[in-house]
Amino acid sequence: MTSVADHQARNTGTNTAAPQATEIVAELRTTFATGRTKPLGWRLRQLEGIARLVTERESDIAAALASDLGRNAHDSWFGDIASTKGEADYAIRHLKKWMRPKRVGVPLALMPGRASYRYEALGVVMVIGPWNYPFYLCLGPMIGALAAGNCVVLKPSEHALASSAAMAELIPQYLDGEAVKVVEGEAQITQDLIDARLDHIFFTGGTEIGRKVMEAAAPHLTPVTLELGGKSPVIVTKDADIEVAARRIVWGKLINSGQTCLAPDYVLVEDLVKDQLVTRLKSELAEMRVGEDPGQKIVNERQFGRLKGLLDEKPGQVVVGGQSDATSIEPTIIVDADPQSALMNAEIFGPILPVLGVNSLSDAIAFINSREKPLAAYIFSNSKADQRRVFEEVPSGGVTANHTLMHVLAPQLPFGGVGDSGIGAYHGKWGFECFSHRKSTLVMRARPDLRMIYTPYSDRDKKLLRRLA
Repeated sequence: MTSVADHQARNTGTNTAAPQATEIVAELRTTFATGRTKPLGWRLRQLEGIARLVTERESDIAAALASDLGRNAHDSWFGDIASTKGEADYAIRHLKKWMRPKRVGVPLALMPGRASYRYEALGVVMVIGPWNYPFYLCLGPMIGALAAGNCVVLKPSEHALASSAAMAELIPQYLDGEAVKVVEGEAQITQDLIDARLDHIFFTGGTEIGRKVMEAAAPHLTPVTLELGGKSPVIVTKDADIEVAARRIVWGKLINSGQTCLAPDYVLVEDLVKDQLVTRLKSELAEMRVGEDPGQKIVNERQFGRLKGLLDEKPGQVVVGGQSDATSIEPTIIVDADPQSALMNAEIFGPILPVLGVNSLSDAIAFINSREKPLAAYIFSNSKADQRRVFEEVPSGGVTANHTLMHVLAPQLPFGGVGDSGIGAYHGKWGFECFSHRKSTLVMRARPDLRMIYTPYSDRDKKLLRRLA
């Protein structure tokens, strides 16, 4: 089996010797065994620490994101800071309620028993973060893990070095350093931590590496949550508000240079309004880029080369953009892209937007469903019937009508993928449940103690037991 380290080493060009992963996990297990992470007060202090971290150290976070991703301060606040604080604040308000045991009924045969279930911390869990929203996608899962009372080892992405270093410096200042460990390094440390036998692994990243994480966890029967990606489609129907649709599609595509797992990956627009939409997309793109550099920064040379290769294939008609320099690519719109091209079969994860015409909504749904299930789907339509069709007929992690990206910001909603776009969900209560074991409890009275329950059974006993079952 190819390990996570072997796979990533080919991409990073290195296979650094790991720190003592076994000792790190052992230290966390010792902390967990004391029971200190179980009380409500401890959990709330950790969540409040995360909220204070992103608020008080906003300038440090913005500087790290500028270094890694070329992001401006406002986009850093929106993408990594406000979103993280919103999750933490929501968990703080609701955690006491989430922790309460839940009473349930029992069948007649178990009366007068009392049944309930409660949420129990798993123990020592690992969060493996990505490079594209390094703070939000590391701290967001940690909110669920800490709310559930776990100890956490955090492995930030080695492809966002400044952000990784910032987390290693800042997190011990705000969280319990004996219960939360930040481990930096190349891919080998991830493999070693998995081999140290954790109680849960939470991974955010690409589908290919997600498979390797699951393979590495399998020998230890370690459960995994995989938050992956995929090609998130946008459908625009003939009765959509074209101006608003174009503006919101472009906005969703431009954020973080298109390096967003939920970014609109391609557009399927009904032929009757295709030309109108393309014209409006071009004008909205020009308006949003006023005063900006022509190109948008791509995180590293490997990702840049991959995106440039998609453009060099010339899969369709470039109507705007298409140029690049050593580290950036112009936001690009490609019309009538070849459905068999790499552009239309691999997740783009960059500022390139293919637009294809379709005859009808039914054709758009059939096109999407002929491919792997996406992390998100978007429908722009003023028809509630059309919206309902996409909600019901397109399997995806989530669906938003008349906007892009926004459902990720609602902690009241579960967030996760399906099929190739992920396993499991988190945010809000679902993050708390993701890192908890639902333990069943049943209390039976000593009396009455009906003799007919026990062998040997008379014919009368058997008849009565069948009635009670």
